[in-house]
Amino acid sequence: MDANDARFAHMLHLASKRTPDNAAFSPPIVNTSIYALPPDPSGIYQYARWGNPTWTAVEEALGVLEDAEVITFPSGMAAIAAVFYALLKPGDRVLLPADGYYTTRICADKYLAPMGVEVETVATAQLGERDLAGYRLVMIETPSNPALDLADIAAACARVRAAGGISVVDNTTMTPLGQRPLDLGADMVVSADTKALNGHSDVLFGHVAARNADLIGGVRDWRRIVGAIPGPFESWLGHRGLETLEVRFARMCASAQAIAGRLAAHKAVRAVSYPGLPSHPQHALAQRQMTSGGALIGVTLVDKAAAERFIAACALLRPATGFGGVHSSAERRARWGDQVAEGFIRLSVGCEPTEVLWQAIEQALSA
Repeated sequence: MDANDARFAHMLHLASKRTPDNAAFSPPIVNTSIYALPPDPSGIYQYARWGNPTWTAVEEALGVLEDAEVITFPSGMAAIAAVFYALLKPGDRVLLPADGYYTTRICADKYLAPMGVEVETVATAQLGERDLAGYRLVMIETPSNPALDLADIAAACARVRAAGGISVVDNTTMTPLGQRPLDLGADMVVSADTKALNGHSDVLFGHVAARNADLIGGVRDWRRIVGAIPGPFESWLGHRGLETLEVRFARMCASAQAIAGRLAAHKAVRAVSYPGLPSHPQHALAQRQMTSGGALIGVTLVDKAAAERFIAACALLRPATGFGGVHSSAERRARWGDQVAEGFIRLSVGCEPTEVLWQAIEQALSA
């Protein structure tokens, strides 16, 4: 029996045996700013900035998937910022992926650097060659967004720990079902649950997971004090989307695997980056640390105009920034300043029937 399957089934049935008779299985949306307190305040629900039953439901569910304690946030960037501010102080050095999600670098340059934190970057594929001594925190994003380069999580995290640092893995693209950084030695995981974990493109959400009580405790304290908290309705949406993650992610990854190979053979396509293809330079690493190639495909067409024409012509692609939803989407990433070719498209494969989606993509490429 696959461990991921067992975890997911257990997550689905967290409430099945502990819900009282005649009570709803679905977690309630608790809209409150205050709680009834005894003379000597105790318990987790004392003030709404500190805790909420709807957060508890989604954090418990995510905790089963991560096999770790989870703290939720109103966005993926809020989760990343919480890790930064909870763990870093003036004089610390931090190493970020040069080719990962660009807002992480903007956050560090705009807010951490002026505080006296030394911010450095390294390309994901070159992380294995970098000396990691002296860094308080090393962030790893693999596959990188958007080029889909890989880093060896187990090797990098072991080196970070040996050097006395903290390793943080952004696992947004793969989810706990596609890649398990904590099992591979990472100290912390961050995720933008806005993407595949929710999957319906209708809520901003994020989480931090860790098995080290001191690390996750610092993040929890930062959220409680600063107030970077998710709303109860957003938490309910996150929980609702999470319950279909396994079937959605399996479909998305299987379709992406099939479509990536066909794209690589298409005469209109200059290059394809997909970790599930043998042509990917780190395919062997992908097979070791990922359960599939994922749902994202990097597709390079001849130029900017060709990329824009393709996106506009495909009837089954949403022209949108973001990924991981049930609807396939695509965007030309160079417009955001990513270091990719002008004709590079990040293609997010959704849950459409595979052959119907491929037919629409092929027609758009031929057009």
